Amino acid sequence: MSTMTATAATETRKPLYTSLFVQVLAALLLGIALGVTVPDFAIGLKIFSDAFLKLISMIVAPIVFCVVVHGIAGAGDLKKVGRVGVKALVYFEVMTTIALVVGLLLVYLFGPGHGMNIDTATLDAKALNTYADNAHKLQGGGIGTFLLNIIPTTSFDALSRNDVLQVLFFAVIFGISLALVGGEKGEKVTSLIDAVSAVLFRAMGLIVRVAPLGVLGAVAYTVGKYGAGSLKQLVSLVALFYVSVAIFVFGVLGSVMALAGINILKFLGYLREELTIVLATASSDAVLPQIMRKLERLGVNDSVVGLVIPTGYSFNLDAFSIYLTLAVVFIAQATNTPLSFGDLLLVLGVSLITSKGAHGVPGSAIVILAATLNAIPTIPAIGLVLVLSVDWFIGMARALGNLIGNCVATVVVAAWEGDLDREKARLVLDGAELVDVTAG
Repeated sequence: MSTMTATAATETRKPLYTSLFVQVLAALLLGIALGVTVPDFAIGLKIFSDAFLKLISMIVAPIVFCVVVHGIAGAGDLKKVGRVGVKALVYFEVMTTIALVVGLLLVYLFGPGHGMNIDTATLDAKALNTYADNAHKLQGGGIGTFLLNIIPTTSFDALSRNDVLQVLFFAVIFGISLALVGGEKGEKVTSLIDAVSAVLFRAMGLIVRVAPLGVLGAVAYTVGKYGAGSLKQLVSLVALFYVSVAIFVFGVLGSVMALAGINILKFLGYLREELTIVLATASSDAVLPQIMRKLERLGVNDSVVGLVIPTGYSFNLDAFSIYLTLAVVFIAQATNTPLSFGDLLLVLGVSLITSKGAHGVPGSAIVILAATLNAIPTIPAIGLVLVLSVDWFIGMARALGNLIGNCVATVVVAAWEGDLDREKARLVLDGAELVDVTAG
């Protein structure tokens, strides 16, 4: 292992405007201003957001494949790989359950849907047509279909469709096989994958530099199209969701991180650039490779990062879990639909399963919510129309909470496994610059 020394961050500071965080923040404010003053023009800027997300999408799957394969092959001990996987899944299920309960408790405590008195006959069913087919496909085969869909038709198909869970499945098999082959042949392939990974991360660095344009387009489009006035009726739901995510992050995840010896505020400060991008684009995919690299720099073993982060994108959606119970009960309240204790248990049980299929599905939040409502006959599924207009705004905090939850999961599993360099993490979070004095 390389010897690391810490030097105070006293290097010459770069001009403030060169900071990606400052550029993204400026783009955020400019997008809001354009959306308010020239909405028609602002809506046309959505092309910047779409282009940025396509650039990210272009490179995410191969990076996940390379990182996971190299992490497994480099770990050497396949028993350790299995141990990390089991610990991660146990953690995911515990956190998902807590998140679902948090959403349920808060929506009952504040009752944002009470008083809306929505007549379901007046809702526009056509607004759901875009999501109907995906919801039926997702729900139709139940858990069996979901598990079967983890296996890709072909490895190239999974990569071409950017299905992270399928890519992860193939990468795990490939990485285990590579570790079993070992010897000179295995070492050659491992070195090649490591080299390809380095090139892909450099390419990602270039793509991330245009993030401010992506943020500008996303925010300008949202404000220009919806405006503030159209959201008044549902502002309580949006506000409650943001509060719920904040409570979960600082209360639940903050406590878990404290047990691992990490300050949640310093941790979020360390990830501030990536979190700002996610908040503006409402997509955690946009920063997947950078997050993995930053966690490695923090002192988390690369094999743990390679296994936990990609798996968490499908199995550990904390904020999305909060949203599911929050939205389901909100719709029941808005349509004056009474819910029994049995109905609430059904909401929790169904949500625990359907939340696992959210990532990678077009219009994922609406699709999964539709599948959840279809499994709970007492709640009118047509009430889903109520949350369509604010889904983007909710989606920003949803993506943010999901990403934070996955980053925390990686640190916690690493600490649990003994693969977290706590001293290095402390130095990095305190702002020290680590220098590898043995590199060369």
